[in-house]
Amino acid sequence: MAVQFAAGTEVAPQDRFDYYWSQRGEWVEEPNVRRGGESGVQRIVGRDGQLLYAKRQTGHIYRSWLHPFGRPTVLRELDALTGVSKLGVRVPEIVFCGAQPDPQHKWRALLVTKSLDGFQELEHWLAAAGGRDQCGDGVYERVLKDLAENLARMHKGRWQHSCIYIKHVFVRVTGEGESAKVEVALIDLEKCRQRLTAYRAASHDMKQLRRHSSFRDADWKKLVYFYETAFGSAIKGL
Repeated sequence: MAVQFAAGTEVAPQDRFDYYWSQRGEWVEEPNVRRGGESGVQRIVGRDGQLLYAKRQTGHIYRSWLHPFGRPTVLRELDALTGVSKLGVRVPEIVFCGAQPDPQHKWRALLVTKSLDGFQELEHWLAAAGGRDQCGDGVYERVLKDLAENLARMHKGRWQHSCIYIKHVFVRVTGEGESAKVEVALIDLEKCRQRLTAYRAASHDMKQLRRHSSFRDADWKKLVYFYETAFGSAIKGL
């Protein structure tokens, strides 16, 4: 059975999968073999000139108690992007998601999202000339606060990112000083899933972020303070 989801695309419904599948661009994540199939991400351009990212997968599935025989991985990411965005978590906007049976690979699947224009990886922003050194500690504290609040909103909805490395945290700062607008976004929700409790989701992700980031001790303590304030309770082991 074919599955499709589309938002704001001018391509006719019956042509959308083939249209996006046929698009080609620069590989930003080379195809790799895992989960019994192949997955990679290309940068492409939509009909309106919008920069897009297309995750292309063949035979790439996950299994769960709900889907013991396997389900295309992009559909789990679609569920996560839709779910967390409803909670006010800033994530890439979905343009198209589809999965079709394939005689050779069992499934072929696509997830197309809009580029996070103006955003860059948090660590790249910190290292850049126009990053923390230029914006100042006050703006950086607001970056930490916005990151904490996005994570807390996600976790309070029981969503666990499950792969929250610092490279999956993006930031955009517009303007300077007190008038600067700070926005943090999360990417790569392929492994994101809902847990039984908000605390389990929070504990897993926050400890994982600590292991896979290079925050200064003082900055990590500020992030934890902002996070626990937004989440509403302390997390052991942070």
